[in-house]
Amino acid sequence: MVSTRTAQADDAATLGTLAAATFALACPPGTAQEHIDAFIAEHFTLDRFTGYLADPGRALRLLVDDDDGTAIGYTMLVFGDPIDPDVLAAVTHRPTAELSKLYVLPASHGAGGARTLMEATLDDARSRGARSVWLGVNQQNARAIRFYGKSGFAIVGTKTFLVGPERHDDFVMERRVDEDAVPRG
Repeated sequence: MVSTRTAQADDAATLGTLAAATFALACPPGTAQEHIDAFIAEHFTLDRFTGYLADPGRALRLLVDDDDGTAIGYTMLVFGDPIDPDVLAAVTHRPTAELSKLYVLPASHGAGGARTLMEATLDDARSRGARSVWLGVNQQNARAIRFYGKSGFAIVGTKTFLVGPERHDDFVMERRVDEDAVPRG
C-alpha cells in the first residue's frame, strides 16, 4: 500500500534525492548524461527544495510506501498564470496551476502509486481554487503521455524545454479540475 502526504520543510533532502533519481526518466533518449547531471546539480539542490517548500505559491506532495515509510515519488504544483508565452496561449482555464513535477521511482512503476499521487495532487490544486492544471511532457515520452491522458489531461499546445544547451519539444497538456468539469449525474 501507498499513501500521500504534504511535504514539509524537513523533506527537502528527500525531495532532492527523489528528483535526482527520477529526472532522467523525463528526458528523451539521446539526451547527454552530462546535461542531465548539470540540470540536476542546478535545479534539485537542498537549497532549491528548501525554497520550494517555503514558497506559498507551490505545493509539494510525497508518495510514501506504507510498509516502511520510504518516499517513492513526489509532485510539485506551481500556482499562477504561466510565464512561457506558448503555454499562456495554450492553457485556457484560469486560475491554473502547473504540475511542474510528477515522478515515481522506477521500481514502483506500474503499482498504482502514480495514480494515487495524481489524484491527491489534483485535489490540492482544486482546494486552492485552480480551475485547471497544466503540464509539459516531452513529445517522445509515450509512457507519460498515456498516463496523463488516462488522468484526464488533453494536449492543448507545445513548448520547448532546455536541458543544458539541448532543446526538447514538449506537449502542453491541460485538465480542468473545477466543479464545472465534473459530469453531473
